[in-house]
Amino acid sequence: MPTIREQVDAYLREANEQQITYEEFLFQLLSIEIAEREIKKKELARKKAQFPVHKDLLSFQFEEAPHVPKRRILDIFQGEYIQQKRNVIFIGNSGTGKSHLSIALGEEAINQGYTVKYYTAARLSNELMEAQDEKRLLQLEKQWLAADVTIIDELGYIPYHQRAAELLFQFFSTRYERGSMIITSNREFSRWVEVFHDEQMTAALLDRVTHKAHIIPMNGESYRLKETYSK
Repeated sequence: MPTIREQVDAYLREANEQQITYEEFLFQLLSIEIAEREIKKKELARKKAQFPVHKDLLSFQFEEAPHVPKRRILDIFQGEYIQQKRNVIFIGNSGTGKSHLSIALGEEAINQGYTVKYYTAARLSNELMEAQDEKRLLQLEKQWLAADVTIIDELGYIPYHQRAAELLFQFFSTRYERGSMIITSNREFSRWVEVFHDEQMTAALLDRVTHKAHIIPMNGESYRLKETYSK
């Protein structure tokens, strides 16, 4: 117990000053150690998640984004979607807070004790192709299935060539109903075929990712542009 060893003298002095019993003293030490371990566990989980930046719900300015359904967002942040293995999909214009909320959801999932993995869609497609070339696709598959929540940010920002599209389809199909996904996209579902090119594959993909999903429309004025113009 490194935390107790490092600070035991200070705790002993405080215990003597407060004249607490041995049982109370021991309980306090164990409580401190458990709390420290929980903090370190969450720090490690955040590192493994690979979030590009820190985001939380408190820093999201709902008053600047009236297009965002606040009550639905607050309900989703309770975390039931993870237990139910449901997806959350943010669809809308660039700069409307999709990535902010997806990362904040991931951060909150870690606070609730779940494991999270963050990808941009471009990075995920590149990792899938590299893994296929190196014959370790199954190994990568185990990694993404191990996470309680997988975030795929910026899906559809750029079209994918056939191989990348097929590997992404395989990813979504494998993940389907085995763990929650949080997806952000700037394209309406009707335009996903422009990204994946194949109508049949796109239809099958949409059928999987939207099944029982929380679909949050986020079309509105760009929050980032509004913030820039206000400076």
